[in-house]
Amino acid sequence: MRNPRNPHQVSRVSLSAEVVDGIVFWTKNPVPMLKRLAELEKYNYYFQFTLTPYGPETEKNLPSKNEVIIPAFRRLSEEIGREKVVWRYDPIFFNEVYTMDYHLRYFAVLASKLARYTEKCTVSFIDIYRNTKRNAKQMEMRQATAAEQMELLGRFAEIAGQYHLRIDTCAEAGDSSGLGIMPAHCIEKERLERIGKFRLDVGKDKNQRSACGCVESIDIGAYNTCKNGCMYCYANYNHTSVDKNFHNHNPQSPLIFGEITQEDCVKDRKAKSFADRQISLFER
Repeated sequence: MRNPRNPHQVSRVSLSAEVVDGIVFWTKNPVPMLKRLAELEKYNYYFQFTLTPYGPETEKNLPSKNEVIIPAFRRLSEEIGREKVVWRYDPIFFNEVYTMDYHLRYFAVLASKLARYTEKCTVSFIDIYRNTKRNAKQMEMRQATAAEQMELLGRFAEIAGQYHLRIDTCAEAGDSSGLGIMPAHCIEKERLERIGKFRLDVGKDKNQRSACGCVESIDIGAYNTCKNGCMYCYANYNHTSVDKNFHNHNPQSPLIFGEITQEDCVKDRKAKSFADRQISLFER
């Protein structure tokens, strides 16, 4: 993986199952992976699956939600287990179309379709980054006020309760514990322990925002590589670069796109397992 701030600084990250305690995939469309899940058998893993009610003017290149994405969510859950598929409803923004009532109506619709296939839904509200300001202005996106956030979360909690779903929030500063909604741990120690049937001696990731509850991990993604074209995305900010990087993908290269060059300085990233696989006398 290239350092985004110094592209010629490259880290080699081991994917050996001996040091990889778990993999968390973020996706809006896992269809290309569904036929290859067997290749992940030696790993502990789960998916953070984003499924929102936005239309093609917002999520430009996603296939039909009803015909493709929702069936893919269900199939993925049926194949690997509902504990391995976390539904994400984020980012939440408002404009003339996507109002409070719109979100409440379609959150209920999605909850009714997904509740049997997941354990919980993680929600978050949009942050307008420098990279997304132009798109936000074009679509008249606005952030929810603190009062609107609490109202929406409270109503979401009521809806989720009807379908026996838990809700948590991703990196939100507000305190919604009074609504029974706690902060999320998207890279979650307890979930990995439950899936892997071991204990993890791992702490909070110090490189993330203070409101982030994720445990220590290594991100092997890259900016400007996703073709979904979502208008709110902060990781894609140059469509020309996205097209160039996408076409420079070589399945035989160790990089997501492009090749290692003579100018690159490649260093091994230290990695070790945090798993304790010894069975305690007090565990069943």
